[in-house]
Amino acid sequence: MYTTIRQVRASDKPRSGASPQWLRVDHVQLAMPAGGEADARRFYTDVLGLAEVPKPAALAARGGCWFESGEVRVHLGVEDGFRPARKAHPALVVRDLPRVARDLVLDIEWSHDIPDVVRGFVHDPFGNRIELISEPGDAP
Repeated sequence: MYTTIRQVRASDKPRSGASPQWLRVDHVQLAMPAGGEADARRFYTDVLGLAEVPKPAALAARGGCWFESGEVRVHLGVEDGFRPARKAHPALVVRDLPRVARDLVLDIEWSHDIPDVVRGFVHDPFGNRIELISEPGDAP
């Protein structure tokens, strides 16, 4: 169940006077078409190496899949009228991205527009864009 939150204006101040202390992103949700679970498993588990984790029973009937590895959690949810996210994307950090891309035989579109950052883009089987970034400190 969701509640409605009123529109917040820039001039609004937090009641306590302090800003919230954001800790981390818990997960990223991407959309997928109905019936795409097998394709999702092949890509997120077999290609990227994330483990599938069971969805809570109350959510399992909706379709989709959840995957994770360490602090990386990607949820795929079925969306009616699905359209892939071609610009919006999660950015996943991985150790030694060039080696990973080579070992996993990823079709990666390398990006060199941020100095000293090794990164590139792949697309899941549904066309969703995913940015992969080498861990900070990895040699470019």
